[in-house]
Amino acid sequence: MPPAGPLITLLTDFGDRDWFVASMKGVILSIHPEARLVDLSHQVTPHQIHDAAYLLKSCYRYFPDGTIHVSVVDPGVGGARRPLLMSTSRYHFLAPDNGLLTYVMEEEERVEIRHIENRRYRLEAEGATFDGRDLFAPAAAQLAKGEPAASFGPLIGDPIRLDLQGPLRQNQRVVGRIVYVDRFGNLISNITAKQVRECLTAGRSLTIRVGDRVIDGLVGSYSEGSSERPHALINSNGYVEIFLKEGSAAERFGVRPGAAVDCSAA
Repeated sequence: MPPAGPLITLLTDFGDRDWFVASMKGVILSIHPEARLVDLSHQVTPHQIHDAAYLLKSCYRYFPDGTIHVSVVDPGVGGARRPLLMSTSRYHFLAPDNGLLTYVMEEEERVEIRHIENRRYRLEAEGATFDGRDLFAPAAAQLAKGEPAASFGPLIGDPIRLDLQGPLRQNQRVVGRIVYVDRFGNLISNITAKQVRECLTAGRSLTIRVGDRVIDGLVGSYSEGSSERPHALINSNGYVEIFLKEGSAAERFGVRPGAAVDCSAA
């Protein structure tokens, strides 16, 4: 039996009500019937590029070498934004040039980014509203079949990047923000476990403020929390997360992405 080809993952805001995801998969399998497809998520909040970027960041590195990650959250489809192919030492990424790949660019030491200009990798269509099907799907299938990255288009050095605004450190205090709310309503910040450790010295205790809520210290797991008041922990991705046991902290406390999170030691 020949070895299995690369995986192709799909991340979109298309949902599962319409024909969009099925069309992408049909195009890929028509070009490369042996392709292996994995759905990362199709439930990204429509048009929310920041959410898609965070979702991709959170899971891309757990896939085997050679995986092709296709991410299509594309409010600028049909406009001037460029379709991109980004290659790292382990993976390929296909996405619109709207900042969706920012976290990957920040985390990977070496990236090669190309503007997909070769018309051979685009399906002919009357309109220009569905690059997920007409461009990114066929490009991913051809890449999986062994087409060299250089054939897709020229290298570029000016991709769009999101303004990530990392946490600010002042003595025994670090101020960050909520960057993502998961389906459980947990509030995930951009403050890392390392930054929390750097704030704490012997004999000091940690206080976390988000919105009008004050949280004393960290717990080790969700089971140690309460259904009446928020708690905080370091999640499995290494970030400070605020939660309500078996409830939605986001809904109960009215906190959304962008809200400030203040961790201080006293």
